[in-house]
Amino acid sequence: MNARLEALVGLRLEDPALLLLLGLVPLALLARARRGGPALLFAPPVDGLPVSTRARLRHVPLALHVVAIALLIVAAARPVHRAPLPLEAKGSDVLLVLDVSSSMTATDMDPERTRLQVAKDEALGLIRARPHDRFGLLTFARYPDVVCPPTLDHDALAAFLAGIETVEPDGAEDRTGLGAALARAAQLFAGGEGGASSVVIVLTDGEENVATAETPDEIGPLPAGQLLESLGVRTHPIVVGRGAPGPRGEWTPLDLAQVRAVAERTGGVLGEARDAAAMAEVVRRIDALEKVEHEAPRFRIEERFLPFLLAGLALGLLSFGLRRTVWETWP
Repeated sequence: MNARLEALVGLRLEDPALLLLLGLVPLALLARARRGGPALLFAPPVDGLPVSTRARLRHVPLALHVVAIALLIVAAARPVHRAPLPLEAKGSDVLLVLDVSSSMTATDMDPERTRLQVAKDEALGLIRARPHDRFGLLTFARYPDVVCPPTLDHDALAAFLAGIETVEPDGAEDRTGLGAALARAAQLFAGGEGGASSVVIVLTDGEENVATAETPDEIGPLPAGQLLESLGVRTHPIVVGRGAPGPRGEWTPLDLAQVRAVAERTGGVLGEARDAAAMAEVVRRIDALEKVEHEAPRFRIEERFLPFLLAGLALGLLSFGLRRTVWETWP
């Protein structure tokens, strides 16, 4: 009954069983009719004589009394309005980790766009598609650089993303320090607010070449992955392009063992995107995995019994007043 009532008038009753009292009203009227009145207000009508307005309306006080009782019963049943509250999305904190080494200028994925531009375009699409997530941006080559911590200001983040460029070719910065970048990402999440789902999406086209056997003091992808795992941060590496350029213009496949291990340890997925279409598919796959959770529908209960109560009292007083004035009866 409540569902139908709410659909019709936007109200529901907290104690609908009290409406059963309405069934007593016609029983009381029937008992009154059988008992008869104690006195006559008017003389019996005489055929041929006009009937006054007061005589025609002599049942008005009784009708008002019945309606008043019905309204008071409805008020006792506690009509309420459930005002829906806005759904709150439980968004994630997503950190985009973008490789800006000079090899990201290759156009093997799209003749009209570099690897970096393809990665930036797909990252921007992901940001626009997830308005409830806080996105951050970290770039890396030899060293990681936090461009923007996770934020809901997606327009500002898009502006930062648009300004990202690769480092100078063959310069001191032109390396791939993937482990250092992941460790910096872990540091960001370790100092952030708790409660949100934490995700790292890495877009790179190279292998780790900073943390090697000759540089034991540098942090590699696997130790950094352990840090992310301990923080509960899922990491999704996306390897873009056809590989490293060879001396004769050919593409040499990359060794993906380390990034695959990072993905597996943290509960993420490894994506391989040799061209722009594959890149879009990988991003869609990750987007589907990182579902946005919503709270259950919530309502604010607004009491609506007062109008029925006041109307019932007003009609009851009006009925009493009319019985004592216009339609007063005498024994």
